[in-house]
Amino acid sequence: MNNPLRLLIDAVLVVAVAVLYYLHFASPRPAVAPVAKAPAAVVVRADSTGVPTETLAAVADTDKVAYVESTRMLDAYKGMQVARKSFEGKAKGWQAQNEKLVRSFQAAVQKYQQQAQGMTNEQRAATEQSLQQQEAQAGQKQQQLQQQAAQEEAKMTKSVLDRVDKQIEKYGRDNGYRLILISQPGGSIAYGRKDLDITKEVTKYLNDEYSAKK
Repeated sequence: MNNPLRLLIDAVLVVAVAVLYYLHFASPRPAVAPVAKAPAAVVVRADSTGVPTETLAAVADTDKVAYVESTRMLDAYKGMQVARKSFEGKAKGWQAQNEKLVRSFQAAVQKYQQQAQGMTNEQRAATEQSLQQQEAQAGQKQQQLQQQAAQEEAKMTKSVLDRVDKQIEKYGRDNGYRLILISQPGGSIAYGRKDLDITKEVTKYLNDEYSAKK
């Protein structure tokens, strides 16, 4: 290591990357939920002539189609809000570990810079080698923290969306929808009439269900 200042620069970069991954993972991105299944067909009884005599189930309005805006729905969904808050708490802990690694490395670099002139060539070489090892270990630890964050984010997102998927499917069945589409930025729905937007109704349904079962 011919330039000890490079170590200090690398340490600063470790901080920058740590902040970037925290900001990225602390804001989970919404995903597409599956459309609701179509309701079952009506069942009737008939006499010996084949003429229907009694309806056993009400006919669902299978012509009903609507959509929800995923970002607006998930931002207002209590389950997602709670999950994000929990994840952000964990992310702060990982950030604190990163900062501790960086402070320790910076302190070692500063100590070396202060004592370098009084060292022999052999001592400088040994110290620089030790600093390189410490730098590599810090990088490996940072990668582990990033992987842990990614795994936690995926787990959190899947848990929330699985619950949302099931409830939207139930809402669609119970309310006679043939299809409920998901609108999201960059998605496949270029236009939808505002009277087909049931985001508010579905979000209320989701929040009521979440409050009742949490």
